Amino acid sequence: MDVAETIVLNVWVGWFGFLGGTIAGIVQGMFFHEDDWLGGYGSWKRRMIRLGHISFFGIGLLNLSYGFSAFLFNVVRWATPTSWLFVVGEITMPLICYLSAIKKPFRNLFFIPVLSILIGIILFVIGGLLP
Repeated sequence: MDVAETIVLNVWVGWFGFLGGTIAGIVQGMFFHEDDWLGGYGSWKRRMIRLGHISFFGIGLLNLSYGFSAFLFNVVRWATPTSWLFVVGEITMPLICYLSAIKKPFRNLFFIPVLSILIGIILFVIGGLLP
C-alpha cells in the first residue's frame, strides 16, 4: 500500500467511524429515556457507553481531517505510521470504552488509543514542519 492509498484509508475509516457512531447512537437511543438504564445517568457503564459512542465520531473526524490535511499540505514524512496510528485509535477507543463498561479493569487499556492518537498527531505535525 503506497502513501496515497494509506491516507485514503483514513478518509474511509473516518466515514466508517461515523457509521459506527450512528449505529451505536440508534441502539443507545432506544433505551436512554429510561432513568435507570445501565445504572442511571451517572453510572460507570452508562458513561463508558456514551464515551464509546462519541469516540466513533470524534476519532472518525480526526481520521477524516488527517486524510484531507495530509493531501492538502502534502505531508508524506511518516505518513504511513501516522495513518495506521489513527486507524488503531479509531478501532481501539470505542472498543475499550465498551469493554470497560462490561468489565472495569479494561479501563487500564486506554493508553493504547490515547498514545496511538497522540503519537500520530505528533508525527503529523513534525512531518509537516520539517523540510
